[in-house]
Amino acid sequence: MRLTVSSTIADAFVRVFPASSWQAYVLKQTALFCGAALLVWLLSLTYGLDLSAGFF
Repeated sequence: MRLTVSSTIADAFVRVFPASSWQAYVLKQTALFCGAALLVWLLSLTYGLDLSAGFF
């Protein structure tokens, strides 16, 4: 499921912006930065939370 969603998003980016476009580069870097920020935010939410098997 995730692979399908990822490939769909990648295909949409390729169609909107050509591969050598400066806009595509900026958009890619912005998306990577936002993804990293989201990951850090999610990790900070789970800080101190007991995620062991007994929790579930």
